[in-house]
Amino acid sequence: IFFSMMKFSALTTLQEWANGCQPDDIFPLAYHLTTCLDVVLKKGSSLNGANVGNEEQWTLMDAMVGQCAASVQESLAHLATKNSHTIKCAPEPEAWLETLRPKLSPSPSLDKTQAIHSDTKPVQLAKPVQLDNQGDQPNLCIVGNGMVGHTLLEALVAGGAHKKWNILVFCEEPRVAYNRMALSEYFKGRTAEDLSLVKKGFYEEFGIKVLLGELATVIDPVNKTVTSNKGPTYPYDKLVLATGSYPFVPPVPGSKGEGCFVYRTIEDLEAIQAFAKKCKRGVVVGGGLLGLECAQAMLNMNLETHVVEFAPRLMAVQLDDPASRMLLRHITKMGVHVHTSKNTSNIVGGDKKVEKMVFADGEELETEMIVFSAGIRPRDQIARDSGIKVGPRGGVEINDYCQTEHPDIYAIGEVALHRGKIYGLVAPGNEMARVCADHILGKDGEKFDGADMSTKLKIVGCDVAVIGDSLGNTPDSESCTSGKSSQGVYKKVVTNSTGDKVVGGIFVGDITEYNTVLSIMLNDLPVPADPLSLIVAASEGGAAAVGGVQDLPDKAKVCSCHNVSKGELICAIKDGKTELEDLKACTKAGTGCGGCIPTVKELLDWQKSQMGIETTNYVCEHFKMTRQELCHTIMVKQLPDFKSVLAECGSGQGCEICKPAVASILAHTYGDNIHRVDLAVLQDTNDYFLANMQRDGTYSVVPRTPGGEIRAPQLQKLGAIGQKYGLYTKITGGQRVDFFGAQAYQLPKIWADLTEEGFESGHAYGKALRTVKSCVGSTWCRYGVQDSVGMAVDLENRYKGIRMPHKFKMGVSGCTRECAEAQCKDVGLIAVKGGYNLYVCGNGGMKPKHAELLATDLSDTEAIKLIDRFVMFYCRTADRLQRTARWLENLDGGMDYLKKVLIEDSLGICAELEQQCHTLISKYQNEWATAIRNPEQRRRFVNFINLPDDQQHDDTLTYQQERGQNRLPKLTPANPYPLPAPVLKPVSALSGNGSEWADVCKLEVINPDSGVCAKVDGVQIAVFRVVDNQVYALSNFDPFADANVLSRGIVGDKAGILKVASPLYKHNFALETGICLSKSDVQIPCYPVRIHDGMVQVKSSPVAH
Repeated sequence: IFFSMMKFSALTTLQEWANGCQPDDIFPLAYHLTTCLDVVLKKGSSLNGANVGNEEQWTLMDAMVGQCAASVQESLAHLATKNSHTIKCAPEPEAWLETLRPKLSPSPSLDKTQAIHSDTKPVQLAKPVQLDNQGDQPNLCIVGNGMVGHTLLEALVAGGAHKKWNILVFCEEPRVAYNRMALSEYFKGRTAEDLSLVKKGFYEEFGIKVLLGELATVIDPVNKTVTSNKGPTYPYDKLVLATGSYPFVPPVPGSKGEGCFVYRTIEDLEAIQAFAKKCKRGVVVGGGLLGLECAQAMLNMNLETHVVEFAPRLMAVQLDDPASRMLLRHITKMGVHVHTSKNTSNIVGGDKKVEKMVFADGEELETEMIVFSAGIRPRDQIARDSGIKVGPRGGVEINDYCQTEHPDIYAIGEVALHRGKIYGLVAPGNEMARVCADHILGKDGEKFDGADMSTKLKIVGCDVAVIGDSLGNTPDSESCTSGKSSQGVYKKVVTNSTGDKVVGGIFVGDITEYNTVLSIMLNDLPVPADPLSLIVAASEGGAAAVGGVQDLPDKAKVCSCHNVSKGELICAIKDGKTELEDLKACTKAGTGCGGCIPTVKELLDWQKSQMGIETTNYVCEHFKMTRQELCHTIMVKQLPDFKSVLAECGSGQGCEICKPAVASILAHTYGDNIHRVDLAVLQDTNDYFLANMQRDGTYSVVPRTPGGEIRAPQLQKLGAIGQKYGLYTKITGGQRVDFFGAQAYQLPKIWADLTEEGFESGHAYGKALRTVKSCVGSTWCRYGVQDSVGMAVDLENRYKGIRMPHKFKMGVSGCTRECAEAQCKDVGLIAVKGGYNLYVCGNGGMKPKHAELLATDLSDTEAIKLIDRFVMFYCRTADRLQRTARWLENLDGGMDYLKKVLIEDSLGICAELEQQCHTLISKYQNEWATAIRNPEQRRRFVNFINLPDDQQHDDTLTYQQERGQNRLPKLTPANPYPLPAPVLKPVSALSGNGSEWADVCKLEVINPDSGVCAKVDGVQIAVFRVVDNQVYALSNFDPFADANVLSRGIVGDKAGILKVASPLYKHNFALETGICLSKSDVQIPCYPVRIHDGMVQVKSSPVAH
């Protein structure tokens, strides 16, 4: 009541002072005054009880009110300046204090009772803001929205808390929870959205209210309210503190000057990144995990990087001397300058720009920027201000259920002090979150009994992993070490005194055995008689004594970050999560630090084998080898065609999987025209018809416009061509024009018109380079630092037509504003003043991924040479239909290995890769122009092989008008294909009732292992020529696609049965019976067919099934 009176009187005084100001100015000032007085309220909590009558306490109160008044006076002065008038009666702070004290200060001789029950007029207290209650549900407030706070929300939602509680979340930052463990990825091109942990619509779906940008400032445990820095007070029934930690900045003079930063939030990173653009040298203060991660970020920003560490070695808390020395060797090679045993005494520059650091030993280090990453401290100020018990060295004290001394207030994560220990990793925090969620939900869950602090990460390019008691502090513990200085490898395993239990370990440079040793420690598994065997390679007599993941008990913890056991993973796999990404999404294993992914993958493969699911990555049943092995064999043995490849490596007739794969390998190995007769029949329909098949069997045509650059007359010509053929026209996301609705017989005519105007094939149909997207760069843009359009045009003209394992896209941005979105491309160049930074292995699509930085400050020539190598290495080593992003994820050694191969030439193949690329470039030809000039090729482009040119139009195709263009009819749902219930037309609808033989074409017109379509008595019949000149005739209608397309499928066999794969959705139909091999109750009509005097003939009446 006393402090409410103070606030009321102060606001009354404010009204008198600010007479004449605008209301919009008064209200913010009132909030400011209120906040200042709230500080007094918090600090004045010591006045409770007997201290109310203590004159010293009232003197202290006077001082605090005086400070508050000074702050308000400063704001009033600013207000007066803004409104260009003098505020009436604006007294000095002391004067205001004098006006307040007689009204508010009871006599020092009054006791607490007298103070409360004095004759002072009672003041109406502010009521707490009511949440959007659903019925009489209690309120749950969560203070903090970091990684651990979000894990808590997910655990609560999984337990149905959103149905029982009104959930309110304070999120001080301007964005919701994100992966703070991956902050360094921000400097590699990942955005804040990429780092977000929150699925779109999560809060809305579960009715969670988030106060974005609001800080909880004080908790009232008695009245159960929590107050926001923006003024409102909210009631709670239970409250969780998940405020995390803050970065420790040593109290060094000058540490707050311009150029000094901390490394904690995305906003910190944005500030660092912006400031670094005008710097050449940067210093990280702190040689621990976070400090070295920050050093990597500085390297990524092309700064001369220094690390200053107070301790005598790096990562002194986790690594022993030999391990730290090995790490030092690694990061020194990467260009980081390390200064250990350095105590910073002064930072010269003061509040101005940083100039240098001065150390206690007299040495100095010049720098333009300093980032403090010298550890963290629990963010427990709100608990201190609210009278909630904290430990002597910080941290909110909690019990095994994460409750504070107030049972309805919990604390989790880095702010929590459990049994005298703060846990500074995310995995223990997540475990606390789960324990807390269970307790709030009333479940009989497990207690928090401490957590494993093991971790695995890459530090400045060096793999480092630490397990348990890595320094061997356990009494009477024993240590075994293994090191290879020449290879930069150090390993250590720590056991108890009897050698039968692992208690810790260290791995630097090679972490192969990390997961095995960690599993043994966490699950208390038997230790080999010689513990050294745990850290020695199997080839050297180690690790063989240790069982695989299959030997772990079901309760064994595989993922520490999300507390996922082996048993939970096994259950998910049995429930159908047989792909790694699906398993990760379902269980969250591997989505934290990522260290457990190899174990998860090993467990997945083992369980699939137990379930009888083949885990090989063979190309198909015809080739029992991987695409990489197949590519190597073709290159080494110089196999020129599919026939020789099949004879050397495979069996059977081939299929829709292996034929295009072999065709792609042959294309990027030899560079021959894909429409050579024997190669053409291997192509999928898109490559066979040099256009993209759409859902009705028509095609889209995309001419190439290199770099997105196009002249006005060319645009006019494109418009005229689209109008001439009645094609639906659209601009693509890759800066090109796309024509839709072209029938097969129209394609050569459209190409001829395009070629005449100077256009080439855009290869939108091929597993090849599609586009090189660009911004205008320095040619027009005021921010551009390089000619991005010119580079994009050069790149597109260089790599066009090269066949690859999957489609391939590039981008070139003229500056770091990144308008061309180069970092989501397979190859992306971003212009900087020193040239170009090269990013690789990004992609959009179903699973978007940002590209990773491969090299920096490249000249045009250097960039092109490195891209040549990258493209060819990808072609040689990727799996079938594997985008570069997934390829890099599965590449053993990842980006570090790729850099060694392409930049350091560790395999000695760079010259070979460059030569292979030059050969393909020299053999390029415009496939459209080649097709229209070659009569043999051109005759393939017909709808009906047996009809003249003026009868080629397929009148079964229907369209509707929309926005002035033809489009396919709208469907409900929008795209139901492939149809789960196929359209089975009655036989009468697919019968021409013809009893006479009708000519189709000469046998030689049909290429071996391919098909054509004939229109006989109004019926479309697909005719196929296979081995030994056998011919088959089926309906051309694919019931799963509801389109006449079957003749354009790839012919092959499955388990010895000759079949054709529909080009749209790959359903296989037996050539002899028409039965669908994947859905045997679906059968399409077969027609009588024969070869008579070299002429293929059919009857239009189907054969009875």
